[in-house]
Amino acid sequence: MLNMKSSPYSLYQEKQKQRYLILFMLILLLVFVAIVSVFTGNYHLTFFESIRALFKVTDNTSHDVLIWQMRLPKTIIAIIAGAGLSISGCIMQTCLKNDLASPSTLGITSAATFGANLSIILLSTSALSISIFKSLTYLTSLFAFLFSIVVVLIILSLSKLKSFTSQTIVLAGIAMNSLFQAFTTMIQYFANQVTLSAAIFWTFGDLSRGNWQEIIILFIIIIPIFIFFIMKSWDYNSLSSGEDLATSLGVKVNRLKFVSILFAALITSVCVSFLGMISFIGLLAPHISKKIFGKNHSILIPASAITGSVILVLADILSRTIIKPIVLPVGAITSLIGASLFLYLLIKGSKKHENGR
Repeated sequence: MLNMKSSPYSLYQEKQKQRYLILFMLILLLVFVAIVSVFTGNYHLTFFESIRALFKVTDNTSHDVLIWQMRLPKTIIAIIAGAGLSISGCIMQTCLKNDLASPSTLGITSAATFGANLSIILLSTSALSISIFKSLTYLTSLFAFLFSIVVVLIILSLSKLKSFTSQTIVLAGIAMNSLFQAFTTMIQYFANQVTLSAAIFWTFGDLSRGNWQEIIILFIIIIPIFIFFIMKSWDYNSLSSGEDLATSLGVKVNRLKFVSILFAALITSVCVSFLGMISFIGLLAPHISKKIFGKNHSILIPASAITGSVILVLADILSRTIIKPIVLPVGAITSLIGASLFLYLLIKGSKKHENGR
């Protein structure tokens, strides 16, 4: 008689229950760090003052402005941007069949940086946005967005010449990355002190640039794409098992790759254009999620999104608390955390590989 408790199906169900439990705990962790983020800052508020300001039952307008116009938007945009960058990295890693792939692999962030530098230095949009020309406030973001989309279209067009291989995309991305870094250096060389400072500051990555209007824009763009990725999770599972198998199961591989990478690039370009350079989220969060949840994309995609949100919110908290009252660039914190954790994971993985020989 077959013992159903030890059958493969029952073991799979038990494993899935454990993964959903971990996912639920991860959601609770995100809620906790988000609350800590809202209540943390240079200007000290007691817990009850923060609660009253959060629910708008306070007579102190400065507390209300601090919570609703500064801390809360910053926390929400960290959650949305962290999730967006993470699912972008997750999908790119699946489509490129490379766990080290990320938005920066395709040169998207470098192109966005060049676009922002071009608008700041040549058009002086940073100065114009402070003046009466309020309509030009988003010109820097627009330039960053346009150049990042252009580089994606170039890479995808080049990849068509060699039947859309992953190697072609990665090599084209490396070339575009170096090319736009060179363009950025050349543009900065001819800048004056004021515009050069503004351009360099933009590259640091700053969540405080985001307001409720940016939150709405990011939400409108990221949520439909996230739903699309979830709906295609079975196709991504098939693709992970091999292109030939996916094709035999009816998956239109080339179309899936093209649309998926384009959508992932769209999310990345919008996040980078609003917030500047935020590195390692799109690389680290999917990698951690795969270690914990496996490669079933129906759970991997939401797990990557939540993990990325937790990492970015934590990085924002650290940027405000490490050396008070100075607020460090959140992009530098994510790079520091990401590089350290990723080196640890690589060393741990290499040790397991050596022990398995």
